[in-house]
Amino acid sequence: MREVVTGRANVASIMLSVRAFYLDIAQWAIDEPTRWGPWAVPSPIKDADVAVVKDNKRRKARMDHRTRERLPALPVVARAASSCLKEAKARLQALMDTPPGGQFVFAGDTFRRAAKDGTTWAVNIATGRRVDLALAESRAFWAWAMVEFLQHTGVRIEEMLEASHHSLIQYRLPTTGETVPLLQIAPSKTDEERVILVSPELADVLSAIIARIRDPRTGAVPYVSSYDMAEKTWNPQMPLLFQWCRSGESSRLSPKLLRQALQEVLASTNLTDSAGQPLDFSPHDFRRIFITDAIRSGLPPHIAQVIAGHTSINTTMGYNAIYPGEAIEAHRAFIARRRALRPSEEYRTPTNEEWDAFLGHFERRKLSIGICARAFGTPCIHEHACIRCSMLRPDPDQRHRLVEIRDNLIARITEAEQEGWLGEIEGLQVSLVSAEEKLIQLDAEQARQRQVIDLGMPSFSQIATRISTARGPSS
Repeated sequence: MREVVTGRANVASIMLSVRAFYLDIAQWAIDEPTRWGPWAVPSPIKDADVAVVKDNKRRKARMDHRTRERLPALPVVARAASSCLKEAKARLQALMDTPPGGQFVFAGDTFRRAAKDGTTWAVNIATGRRVDLALAESRAFWAWAMVEFLQHTGVRIEEMLEASHHSLIQYRLPTTGETVPLLQIAPSKTDEERVILVSPELADVLSAIIARIRDPRTGAVPYVSSYDMAEKTWNPQMPLLFQWCRSGESSRLSPKLLRQALQEVLASTNLTDSAGQPLDFSPHDFRRIFITDAIRSGLPPHIAQVIAGHTSINTTMGYNAIYPGEAIEAHRAFIARRRALRPSEEYRTPTNEEWDAFLGHFERRKLSIGICARAFGTPCIHEHACIRCSMLRPDPDQRHRLVEIRDNLIARITEAEQEGWLGEIEGLQVSLVSAEEKLIQLDAEQARQRQVIDLGMPSFSQIATRISTARGPSS
């Protein structure tokens, strides 16, 4: 076994505590010379030992590396959370369709349902493990809700847990009169209240959460109490969004349970970091990724500061994991020097023929059933079998053509099976699967555009929503 020695990450803070202790003794010796005078000695910790400039830079570098490492993995984690939820729901439904004491098979595993009616326990016959499938489905749902909520809002975990049904408010635009939904973030670390625009993706999450926690008898969101770990006090009862019903009683979800549920999702992704270890996510990583992605996408830093709820823009830029401007300018200067050393033919102005060929590529992108998204200068990987190509972007107006192509492929497969053309069946089936996938893609996009999402905003009489109207400048 090899022993690896690494330096402490918080050396400066430890040194600062020791130095403060010696200074306290010196102050006490002035106030009570008889008692503390013999213990007053010069501090062994020098000014250089408590310098935090280098320590802050190292911490910023570690935080930036962590953010850059997890930013590309965020879509994978989001898809894994959604996949785990679908699997848990399907497994629970299979159990509910099985009589008590019966067996059912799911994903290759055989389960035996508990003999007692009304329970959701099942035993994996192969491993002998006994699991509560309703509890597993609930954990998968809240893991998915947390991932989606944090990645679309960038809030702190304590702010997420304090979000309630009252946090949904409406704002009427003064120019068009359109009403837009907003999510009010309760004061947390900085004791400053702020609002976040509810995007369609966030609206889907809020709608699913509210539909899950509503009382099936009354349709109201239950009021629950929560304990503030920082203030050591009980908060007044609120219709919190992140609550669940256990043993017939509604209670707020704990941060520990949510972190454990998140780790269960991460275990299914098999993601690893640069050292080859399993990639871990903390709830605060979503906040750093949200700020980094927002600034990288062009959002002004001072707007990101307001959305994140930071009192100083330096804090916001500390979360931003983009390389500083000096490094970018130095890189641009290096590229300019390198171009000066390379042959000028590589940077010449394109000829009219080359420019026409470039424009002609985009003119030839139009197809009968959509548009080809193939990049300029790249060959067609499917030899113009566009129905199979992932680069085809189908046009909703040409859906009937896709339906005709699908029906024709089904007829050709039937004919090939009757005639025994086995060599042709395989190719036709690949084209049929591609055509059906593109039809599903078109239908899902059109359904999303037509869908009206009910966020379940309560009426004003229930003190659950507020409408703010901005006034224009007085004449």
